[in-house]
Amino acid sequence: MRIYLDYNATAPLLMQAREAILAALDAVGNPSSIHAEGRAARGLVEAARRDVAALAGAQARDVVFTSGGTEAANLALAPGVHAPGVAPLQRLIVSATEHVCVLGGHRFASAQIAPVGPDGRIDLAALTKLLEGPPALAAIQAANNETGVLQPIAEAAALVHAAGGVLICDAAQAAGRLPLEDAARGADAVLLSAHKFGGPKGVGALIGLSEGLHFEPLLRGGGQERGRRAGTENVAAIAGFGAAARAVLPELSAQAGRLAALRDSCEQALLALAPQATIFAAQTPRLPNTLAFAVPGPTAATLLMRLDLEGIALSSGSACSSGKVGPSHVLAAMRVAPDLAEGAIRVSLGWGTGPADIESFAQAMQRALAGVRRKETESR
Repeated sequence: MRIYLDYNATAPLLMQAREAILAALDAVGNPSSIHAEGRAARGLVEAARRDVAALAGAQARDVVFTSGGTEAANLALAPGVHAPGVAPLQRLIVSATEHVCVLGGHRFASAQIAPVGPDGRIDLAALTKLLEGPPALAAIQAANNETGVLQPIAEAAALVHAAGGVLICDAAQAAGRLPLEDAARGADAVLLSAHKFGGPKGVGALIGLSEGLHFEPLLRGGGQERGRRAGTENVAAIAGFGAAARAVLPELSAQAGRLAALRDSCEQALLALAPQATIFAAQTPRLPNTLAFAVPGPTAATLLMRLDLEGIALSSGSACSSGKVGPSHVLAAMRVAPDLAEGAIRVSLGWGTGPADIESFAQAMQRALAGVRRKETESR
């Protein structure tokens, strides 16, 4: 039996989402049609819109459904974004540890990079300096996908707003794990991806949190999504998204506590096996489900392959870099030594994780490290 510990890459589909998807597949109408079948499909979309809005503490009218977090980033991060009383913004500031869909998915000619400290949190003094000059659009994630580090969004938002700017927050990893009213407090809009917390792949949302925020459409054509995103809505996926949001919202606090306990147990087991291991951002506020570490010596590729053969599914960081195991821009920004960063592995837990999975991971890790050491001894 395999053990899945890669929830930050994608979470297994929740039963509630699966049932909603299957039911929605029987909705034959186009949501833009005015006949009964079309209205039934529209009802599914709008019910999901309300559920997704509730997860973000937003109004349903401010939810724009997209094909995922990447499209949401491309929609949000473009010249011309503006709020009431704010001129269209023509420059972009992003934190150094953003997901690649933000670093490479914006529509500006270039972006200014706000550095982070060794703890992975944005350097607010450096951000203040970058905000000098014309008002800017800033993109700062709520929680890092590789290390789990939580950013001080409220403090950053205050700085951005004082400088006349707008803050977009990638909340894909925080959604379903922490209350977004806290994790993204002060942001003007958030980006979500359904599959990170138990919804289907291929659907996400850009959600405005500030009144009157305007984005330039990325996809043009029909008038779907109130003219903000053309194309017939993916009714089944959207219904699954809404069902997942509805399922996780009442359980956020309980799940966060449960996952934090499992993560801490995993960390203790790891350090018992390898006291020399480095836990990245160990003293920094982190997602309750995420543990990023490196054991000096073996590369991430070596350990991941050994653990995979042991039936443990992990990753070395983002799953969005063509499946490769390579240098982490996140750890580089945190000034982690390259040889240590090469061994970085991420354990990310979720709704299906239990104590037995942590025990299995520890046993597999013990065998994997023993195998690495044995091979090193034989090669001498």
